[in-house]
Amino acid sequence: MKNILYVIVAHVLVVCCASFTSGPIERSGTDRNALVKFGIIADIQYCDCDTRGSRYYRNSLQKLEECVVNLNRAEVQFTVNLGDLVDRDTPKNMDSVLVRLDKLNATVFNLTGNHDYEGVQDNSQLYRQLGMPGEYYSFSKGDWYFIMLNTNEIASYANVEGTEKERELELLLQKIAEEGRPNGAEYNGGISEKQMKWLEEELEKSQLESMNTLIFTHHPLYGVHGLTALNDLHVIELLSRFPTVKGVISGHHHAGAFGEYKGIPFITIEGIVETETTNAYGVVTLYPEKIEIKGAGRTTSRTIPLKKIFQQGHE
Repeated sequence: MKNILYVIVAHVLVVCCASFTSGPIERSGTDRNALVKFGIIADIQYCDCDTRGSRYYRNSLQKLEECVVNLNRAEVQFTVNLGDLVDRDTPKNMDSVLVRLDKLNATVFNLTGNHDYEGVQDNSQLYRQLGMPGEYYSFSKGDWYFIMLNTNEIASYANVEGTEKERELELLLQKIAEEGRPNGAEYNGGISEKQMKWLEEELEKSQLESMNTLIFTHHPLYGVHGLTALNDLHVIELLSRFPTVKGVISGHHHAGAFGEYKGIPFITIEGIVETETTNAYGVVTLYPEKIEIKGAGRTTSRTIPLKKIFQQGHE
């Protein structure tokens, strides 16, 4: 994977959740008003194992190779991978995916998905393998700020046993059961109170600097029945307080989805692993007045108008 030094040389600021400074958000003055174009990938879910239903696990590598070629051809400035790089046997299968992602000409910013934790004993080792500076992090490009949330932080599969996160998980699941909500499944996860506080600080800084902000997650936060993050409602209420938030892009739900909450578009990207031969990925271009997604294969193309950054609240 491209290391953090490469990211800095490429004029993309990567911020580790543990070392974010209190000063203004750094950005390149030369490309402040430039368009931003990046690739988007979700749920590669490779495994050297037999097909199950509509999931063709072995075929994901060939699809990923095609995806890499076309994203390089599109000259994207970076690519965001929304997690679930593998389906199971994580240590065994991960290298097969990473060696192909490494052929992208520009930086890859990874998130983990729920499947990526199988067989992993040390979460920090997984993050290092994926080139992530921490469990959650942020970076900027032009006048855009990108926040990479970890919706797997509080989850039964994420090595929380014996930690304070285990208690947070118990409380989240208890609340979901009391409210009769459908998203308490073992393959869903949430974010900690510590991460929530970090997110609020990030949003305050992006608003202070008048930067458009995109949020990336593995689990959707809205509009997907039963597959959203455990504390989805808490997160979206926080996001809705900041008019600089222009969208949330997620994976996990392989069919894809779209919804709006208080003016924020919530986009779920289709998963690569589904179907035998049809691919799924996209190129996202951020214009001053719109977000444009050009989908390949099963990925839906969309044009989403942007609301003015200084608008007081979402309509």
